[in-house]
Parts: sequence; structure tokens; C-alpha cells
Amino acid sequence: MSNRRRAGLLAAACSAGLMVGAFSAAHAESLADAAALAYQTNPTLQQQRAVQRATDESVVRARTGFRPTVNASAGLTNSRTDLAHPSTTLVGGVLVTGSDVNKVGTSNAQIQLSQPLYTGGQATANLSAAEADVMAGREDLRRVEQSVLASVVAAYVDVRRGQETLRIANENVAVLTRQLDESNARFEVGEITRTDVAQSQARLAAAKASQSSAQGNLAIARATYAQIVGQNPTDLAPEPSLASVLPTSVEQAFDAAEGSNPAVLAARYAEQAATARVALAKSAYLPTVSAGASLGYDAAEANGNGKQFGQYDRQIAGSLTARVPLFTGGLNASNVRAARERENAARVAVDGAKRQVIQQVSAAWSTLLATRANLGSNEEQVRATRIAFEGVRQEQQVGLRTTLDVLNAQLELSNAELALVTARRDEYVASTSLLQAMGQLDVTKLASGTAAYDPKTSYDRVTHSAGWVPWEPVVQAIDKVGAPSTKPQPASK
Repeated sequence: MSNRRRAGLLAAACSAGLMVGAFSAAHAESLADAAALAYQTNPTLQQQRAVQRATDESVVRARTGFRPTVNASAGLTNSRTDLAHPSTTLVGGVLVTGSDVNKVGTSNAQIQLSQPLYTGGQATANLSAAEADVMAGREDLRRVEQSVLASVVAAYVDVRRGQETLRIANENVAVLTRQLDESNARFEVGEITRTDVAQSQARLAAAKASQSSAQGNLAIARATYAQIVGQNPTDLAPEPSLASVLPTSVEQAFDAAEGSNPAVLAARYAEQAATARVALAKSAYLPTVSAGASLGYDAAEANGNGKQFGQYDRQIAGSLTARVPLFTGGLNASNVRAARERENAARVAVDGAKRQVIQQVSAAWSTLLATRANLGSNEEQVRATRIAFEGVRQEQQVGLRTTLDVLNAQLELSNAELALVTARRDEYVASTSLLQAMGQLDVTKLASGTAAYDPKTSYDRVTHSAGWVPWEPVVQAIDKVGAPSTKPQPASK
């Protein structure tokens, strides 16, 4: 990004942060708009999708273990030798001197075909591991999608909180400015002392400092929003309720997380891949059988005499090769032990992922309950504090309250309103975190009109475009005969 563009984005973020309400409600940006844009353009998501498409290619490479390979080669050579002593031959009583140059030309071409017939299960294990890697990659992609969407929600509500905080700060400055004007007027007529005026001045100065902080925090929130979503926020509409998609009990949340949390599912697929690689290591003990065929020609010409290009030796050959490992110096055994330990590690990782998800769901559920209770208390606090502030102001006008009492009541009201804004933000983020821990924070819940990215589309495209031979299913069936199992075994107790 150029310096000019960076400066433009910063200027737009700062200026827009100081102009809350510049756009009408008709131009308000919704959370669905932000989620849809980020889902389509976020660099982190785009990167992970590219990684997944690269992982899809591993299945194509694995399938080549059942398919033939064909290679072609060709060669053409010419050589010339200048003879120091040309040969002489007596022909019919006449002495004939041979040429002093010896020219030789050769050409050859060959096509070779090789077809695996039985790999001892190596090709089957490779394919099973690749397919499990693809499924694990899809869950990793889903995990990144949920993380990005959670960041979008947090950035959205942070901007909304910043806008509300700045609005409250502006109102507070306006109220305290009027209060200072009233204090000055009353001081001039002798109703209050210089102390009351100084108190009003101090509170107004503090309010202006808070206003400046609110402007800066809003600019930071807007910059974060632009980085995640891809554009500067305008006037943001209130975020929609998530009550309809949230679980009604923590048990329901646990059940959903066990079946759909991407970290748990990715760990399970990784265990399947590790088991397939154990089978791959074991298959090195088994024999392999392959068939081969070749077709070629070889032609040579010397000094213009001998074979022409159309006169050649044709070569046709066929082979059936079986290889049996007899001794590898302990390499195969070492590979099997290492693969088994990696399988054990993957199995333990599944348990670790389950425990982590349980902790995440528990923490998210507890946080949600706490923020809901906090939100209710803050709403009641704002209601009561507003009534108290209005009462104190009226009592001050009839001499029952001092200027300090009014200033304190205004401060309490401002703090209560700020706490309510933060409580609403925290409750919404906690709801999002719970959905993320459950593995159910997808784009359709935030932007129902957005088409979800389907990694299977790319997978089908690359696997179907890689070609196919009619006898491939037969070779796959043969390769499974006597091969080690690629299915995960239950953990021993």
C-alpha cells in the first residue's frame, strides 16, 4: 500500500470518527454487510482457502499410485571422423583408395509404460492419509472463518461503543458547559462562591479530556474495523439479536461443541491420517508387483551406406516385476515405531482438543450469564441515576442542593451511561464467543444472504480433472488385499 493510500485511510478514519451521525439511517451499514464483505475479501480467509486448495492436490498425487505412467524418449546423433591413413583396396586389379572421412548417424525413440499392480497397501494408505488431511484442512478453514467473523463482530461493536461513548462525552461537555454558565451567572449575583465556579470549571476540563480520549479510541476502533472488514465504517446500525441461535442451557452448548467444534473435528481427522501413515509404514514389509511395456526403434547410417531412416530395428518388450524386501537394516521397523508414536500423539491431541473446548464453552457460558446480569443492572442503574440527576437539578434551583451535588449527579449519570454501553458490547461479544466455542458461528447466522464458501467445489474440480483409467478400481481393490488397516483402532484401556 502506498504512503498516499495509507494517509488517506487514516484521514478518513479520523475525520469520520469526529463526524458521527453524518450519514442518514438510509445509508447505515449493518453487521450483515460487514460480515459479508469480510467473508469475501479478508486476506486471512483468502490465504487459508488457498492453503486448503493446495491440500486438495495431495489426493490427486495419492491417486497416481494406482495409475500408469508413460514416458517417451528420443535421440539423434551424428559423428564424423577424419582418417589419417585412408584404406586402399585392390578391386579387379585396380587399387581403390577409401574415403578419408568416416560418417556415422544414429537415431532412436522409445515409449515406456509402467503400471503398479500391487503396492502392499502403500497406495491405499497414502490415499487414506491424504483424504484425512483434506478433511482436517476443511475444519481448519472453518476455524479460521469463525475467528474472522468473531473479529468482525468485535470490531463492529467496538466502533458502535466508540460512537456511543463519544456521543455521551459530547453531551456531558454540553451539560457541564451550561452548568458553568449558570454558575458564572449565579456568582455574579452573589448566590454562590468562587469555589462553586472552580468546581464547575474543573469538571468541564475533565469532561473535555474524556471527550478527546473518546475521539482517539473511536479512531482506533475504526482503523481496526477497516483492517478486518476492508472498508471504513459509516453510520453503523444496531447489531441484530442472537437470542434465536443461542443455546438455552450449557448442556446443549456442550453437545453442540462436541459435534461441530472445528478444533475437535480437525484433531479427529488428524488421528485418522496418523493411523493411515502407520499402515503406510507397515506396508513397506510387503511385496510390490508392477507391469511394464516398451516400444522403440533404433536406426543407424554410416557413410551413406547402410540403414536409412525408414529402415530400423524395432524393439517391443514387456515385463512383470515383483519386489520383496528382505533386509533394510532396521529402517522399516524404525519407521513403524515412529508412525505409531505420531498416532499416539494425534490420539492424545483429540483428548486435549476436547478438554480445551469444554473449557472454552464453560468460560463463554459463564461470561454470557455474567454480562447479561451486568447488562440488566446497568440498565436499572441508568434509569435510577437519570431520575436522581433530574431531581438534584430541581432541588438545586430551589436552594436545597449545592453545585457540587449537581456535578456529582451528572458524573454518576455519565459513568452509568458509559457502563451500560460497555455492558451491551460485552454481552454481544460473549454471545459470539459462545457460538464460536460451539463451532456454530458461520456466515449464515450473521449475513443470511451471503453464499458460504464450499471447499468441496475446488476438491471436486481438481480430483475430476486429474484423469482416470478404467482399471483403476480394480487396482485399488487388489491393493487392499492383505494390506494393513487404515482405520483408527480404539485406545487400549
